[in-house]
Amino acid sequence: MTDWSAISNGATGAGTLVLALATFASVRSANRSARIAERSLSVGMRPVLFPSRMEDRAEKVFWNDEHHERLLGGQVVARVVGKNIYLAMSVRNVGNGIGVLQGWHVEARDQNLSAEPRDLALFREQTRDLYVPPGDLSFWQAGLRDSDDEHYKIARKAIEDRETLIIHLLYSDHEGGQRTITRFAAFPVGEGDQEKWLSSVSKHWFLDRPNGR
Repeated sequence: MTDWSAISNGATGAGTLVLALATFASVRSANRSARIAERSLSVGMRPVLFPSRMEDRAEKVFWNDEHHERLLGGQVVARVVGKNIYLAMSVRNVGNGIGVLQGWHVEARDQNLSAEPRDLALFREQTRDLYVPPGDLSFWQAGLRDSDDEHYKIARKAIEDRETLIIHLLYSDHEGGQRTITRFAAFPVGEGDQEKWLSSVSKHWFLDRPNGR
């Protein structure tokens, strides 16, 4: 005799299992779609800094001691005036988000240029907010006045000996997220009245995600 009750219970159990599997697959797909959407939004807000182009406009850069420089596109200011050192670099944001400069670190070219980012504890905080609009250019600047400061010694030697200076910039999006370190090189070219400093970029590190390369 057919046990319709057992058959009914088995069918109900099978249906429940199928429904559970379908629900699990749907939730998993939705989570994957949400992660993809979040990633796309994040990429859309990421600033990425590069040297500006030689044909880009010049910028007037002022320091709080009233020193000022005319910074040309694609170039770097590296100047000793009296006992003070003035550094500035023209940069372009090739990303889609506003870039906010947070800090900097300089070092000599002969130091180990590791594939790993420099420790954040080494970075000097910017004393003023510097913004780089998406698809546009702005500048980074720093002033060094303490001759006992290690950054001062490194920068002064590079300037006086006309040697390449490595500049690490730490920056974020306008909410302080998506922190990035970009390593630039400022290298001297020309002689006499034609002396100037140009810049190049060698590496980016995206700090706020695993394997940020």
